[in-house]
Amino acid sequence: MIGLSCAWRAAQRGARVLVLERDEPPAGATNVAAGMLAPVGELTFGEPQLLELTLESAQLYPEFVAELEAAAGESTGYAREGALHVALDGDEAAQLRRVHDLQRQLGLEAEWLSPRRCRELEAGLTPSFHGGVFAAGEASIDPRALTRALLAALTAAGGEVRTGTEVVDGLWDGERLAGVRALPAAADRRDGVGEKLYADAVVLATGAWSGRTEWLPEYARPAVRPVKGEVLELRNRDGSPPCGRILASERVYLVPRPDGRLIVGATTAEQGFDTTVTAGGVHELLREAYRLLPDVAEMELMRTIAGLRPGTPDNLPLIGPGAIAGLILATGHYRNGILLAPLTAERIADLLAESDSDALRQSFVTHSGTKDDRNGERSNRAAELAARGAALAAAAEAAERAAEVPR
Repeated sequence: MIGLSCAWRAAQRGARVLVLERDEPPAGATNVAAGMLAPVGELTFGEPQLLELTLESAQLYPEFVAELEAAAGESTGYAREGALHVALDGDEAAQLRRVHDLQRQLGLEAEWLSPRRCRELEAGLTPSFHGGVFAAGEASIDPRALTRALLAALTAAGGEVRTGTEVVDGLWDGERLAGVRALPAAADRRDGVGEKLYADAVVLATGAWSGRTEWLPEYARPAVRPVKGEVLELRNRDGSPPCGRILASERVYLVPRPDGRLIVGATTAEQGFDTTVTAGGVHELLREAYRLLPDVAEMELMRTIAGLRPGTPDNLPLIGPGAIAGLILATGHYRNGILLAPLTAERIADLLAESDSDALRQSFVTHSGTKDDRNGERSNRAAELAARGAALAAAAEAAERAAEVPR
């Protein structure tokens, strides 16, 4: 998703773009993602910069989808029906209240609802729970449909995608990365051959595998690690939607599709590059889904799959120039790759359009989500985001302190 989004935006702006993919899209984390676009409901204490990025990208989504669907002639499954976060017991209610207090302090669109009002939104909820928070502006999208649309739009814009192809080495002009050497994914790397592809810039968008880019010098490999997640796909046998919006509890989320499918996710485990679906993971997801929406017991189990999220030490994505000239990073999006795709694509396309790499390094701040252009307009935006980030951090700290005071 990240690579194709960046490629499409760059091609729209006149760049000659070639995407190298060792599998068949959708692949990697995109193939497993539920497609939640939920920056408000997924709010986490102590991550104000991430919140800024996700809110900004969520605002870009309606226009991004409209433009993409028009270019591709295909639907992406985008739906803005809101998300209902439910507290199933007293402990979950206490935690959800803390999160809601922070949401209100930050001026985010979220409302606490009683159990009766929650059931007015979703009649199939479990008979007994402690209320919930409704974020009306949250949305979802089908990552597989989104991928198909991106492939079509990229081709229409003059871009090229080569599947079954793997990068095995860099091409160097002194200390500058000047392109890559690529082989069919099944080829023997030891033969020393392969196609040489020269380019003004190489965008690394390899997700969880970014930190294992052996053809880069060790110091230039981004600090990205795989974080395993198991996901289930269920379906109502009559084809009806199982619920009208995203549903979530503290331990599970449910994302409906218009064709009657329900995506249930997701476990989290630090197990390297293991993508085995486990009985324990399936059991945990089904148990928690049933606690939230009992009708899942009658649904067909269509698919179980595990994928790898690209995690970073601070949970922030890596968007910007790499450690060596000619390398640009678009990776490390962890749980927010689908949500952050429009913003990432805009930032990378801006970066590729610049001609002075030294100026790029001075003007682009990889983790802040800000970029100062030459006329100074965006430097004001950078200052604004920095100030808002400080305010978010202060509000989060205040909420933490308030939560420690007995009521």
